Amino acid sequence: MKNQKTIQEINEKIENGSVRVVTASEMIDIVAELGADGAVHEVDVVTTGTFGAMCSSGMWMNFGHAEPPIKMSKVWLNDVEAYGGVAAVDAYLGATQLSETRGMEYGGGHVIEDLIRRKSVHLRAEAYGTDCYPRKELSIDINIDEMNQATMSNPRNCYERYVAAVNSSDKTIYTYMGKLLPELGNATYSGAGDIAPIPNDPTFRTIGIGTRIFLGGAVGYITASGTQHSPGTGFSTLMLQGDVKNMSPEFIRGATFTRYGTSLYVGVGVPIPVLNSEIAKSTGISNEQIQTNVLDYGVPSRGRPTLTKVNYEELKSGAIEVNGVEVKTAPISSFGVASKITKLLAQQIKSGEFLLSEAVQLLPTDTACNPMVQRELTAVTTLAPATDQSVDDQFVRINKDLCVECGLCVSFCEPDVFAFDNDWTFTFRPELCVECELCGDVCPQKAISLRS
Repeated sequence: MKNQKTIQEINEKIENGSVRVVTASEMIDIVAELGADGAVHEVDVVTTGTFGAMCSSGMWMNFGHAEPPIKMSKVWLNDVEAYGGVAAVDAYLGATQLSETRGMEYGGGHVIEDLIRRKSVHLRAEAYGTDCYPRKELSIDINIDEMNQATMSNPRNCYERYVAAVNSSDKTIYTYMGKLLPELGNATYSGAGDIAPIPNDPTFRTIGIGTRIFLGGAVGYITASGTQHSPGTGFSTLMLQGDVKNMSPEFIRGATFTRYGTSLYVGVGVPIPVLNSEIAKSTGISNEQIQTNVLDYGVPSRGRPTLTKVNYEELKSGAIEVNGVEVKTAPISSFGVASKITKLLAQQIKSGEFLLSEAVQLLPTDTACNPMVQRELTAVTTLAPATDQSVDDQFVRINKDLCVECGLCVSFCEPDVFAFDNDWTFTFRPELCVECELCGDVCPQKAISLRS
């Protein structure tokens, strides 16, 4: 029997009902009993899952055009501001954006959950008004089914393994890792350990751009490596996308961390096709093999000191030892929901509802997350844009560094100062100008200037 499979072969098994699927926790025992070579013959797909606070999440929305139409420059949903600097009625709502009226108790993550629960939210928008978009204000209630699109687009999810947090200072502090008691009073940690997606394929033999996944109860996709993707340090991340209209509030939940702010709990499941013995071996990873650093969040700097290293088995035991002190541990993720995702995804694959997709490009393994470069501010000298005029009293000038040769000016210029040749080569002949001034304000790049 061969030790190499393809995703196409596995999909054929899914379609004919012969596929062999196990969860990541079940795979640990199979690899321990049969070894990696034996596990390849027993298992076709391993399902992974995680469910925890993923601050770098949000959704794109298209509201449709109002009557009269509006070009939204500022947008709020339930008084949570969304980014409106894209087109007329598109906006991006970030999970951690806070309500302007309810503060840290309600934010973008809660709005997303409310929409998934089919609740109406209040949409308020402002605009500066244009000839084509004359409306300057909008205030309506809207629900997710009335939006044209609602697409979850998460820049950074599913850390391979996140640090554990403690606090050595003499006062309680409040962080995105939760409430940390003084003098090593507790430790918090995140992630699903040995059933999480990336630890089961840490070198990205199968995970890549286009990989079909379980996202929030719906089908989603990996669109890129996540921001701050740093495989060499165990901090690999995923960028994800999916249709919010098909998601479930069981797997997408708004969250509030006291005196820190809001976030979004996101449920993610990634199927790992067992194509060869190397992949089988990596999917047999256990909590004892997954180590992370315990960082002191009581030190208010980017370079928080590492106090010790622990593995996920120790974290899940309920206590770890830090500097000779026994410290109670608690997760801010849910192992129960993560495990449920692995089982649900396994069932969907077995029943033929979920086919695997081959990545069009595997994720990189050689990138690193670098700190911000902070330089001293220096004086900036602004120079007037250079033009290519050859005569000082030339009426019309064009800055070729700015011009993108879109051709909008051509349609306004009857004497053909601006024109295209037969091969679409852009030409500029200022000697033909009749000083009609029709071209002066049409250039979107502001490459055209007229003599004042």
